[in-house]
Amino acid sequence: MPGRRERRGAVKDRNPLTVLLVFLALLAAGLLAAVLAVGYARQQAVNTVVQESEDTGEPVTVGGQEVEIDEELPQSDLEAEHFTTNEDGTVTYSGQALYGIDVSAHQGEIDWAAVAADGVEFAILRIGYRGYSEGTLNQDSQFLTNYEGATANGLTVGVYFFSQAVSVEEAEEEAQQVLSWLEGLEIAGPVVFDWEEIEDSDTARTNGLDGETVTACARAFCQVIREAGYTPMIYCNGMLGYLSYDLTELEGVGVWYAEYGDYPSYAYQVEMWQYSNTGTVDGIAEQVDRNIWFQD
Repeated sequence: MPGRRERRGAVKDRNPLTVLLVFLALLAAGLLAAVLAVGYARQQAVNTVVQESEDTGEPVTVGGQEVEIDEELPQSDLEAEHFTTNEDGTVTYSGQALYGIDVSAHQGEIDWAAVAADGVEFAILRIGYRGYSEGTLNQDSQFLTNYEGATANGLTVGVYFFSQAVSVEEAEEEAQQVLSWLEGLEIAGPVVFDWEEIEDSDTARTNGLDGETVTACARAFCQVIREAGYTPMIYCNGMLGYLSYDLTELEGVGVWYAEYGDYPSYAYQVEMWQYSNTGTVDGIAEQVDRNIWFQD
């Protein structure tokens, strides 16, 4: 039985040096495995710390800049699990909320009875705007029609003004103009300061305006609105919310936050969330912004 003799011969050929080398090789492999395991465990611990830091709202990166979260400000308690995206693209919140839209003359003529029948509960109407090149103040051409249609069909109404203010004086001028347009009208919703950067324009008078001035304009506008008995609010996205607005200077002013995703990930408290700019609603021919107004 040649095979059996060969195997026995192989066993007999193992001298003490060979056995020692095999033992050392096994020992080295075991030590390497232990080192790798410790390294993996340490890496997992680092990952956990990083995740916990993100969960507690420590630095966030916006527009390539790292921003420290001010934990003295009211923090958002909105989480992804609180929201459900439905097959039609609408989003449902697990808590108390109203569901609505914001519109301007861009949406054209609106059948407000059809809008209300489609489940829309509130509307934020553009009341006016400042031209970004000449700086003139203009009332939205559909505002009064939209106001009459929305209120006649039971919707809660608020308004927003598209600002291009470059100074406190201009922001106060905008607020006073809004109040004059609201005279004789009743609204239960907020009056929103909607300052935005104009992209891809060399003629926008707001190009390069610093965050300190933007914040001062918002504060001035909202102060005039509050003193007149209305509820002020600012509209912003992540870039403005983190990089321009100093919320410590806007105490008591609600935030209407625009982010087109699964949930509003803004670190600070949000009163209203604009979650889509491509919504469809019965009674409106054009695409429309969809919003959730948190009532908790």
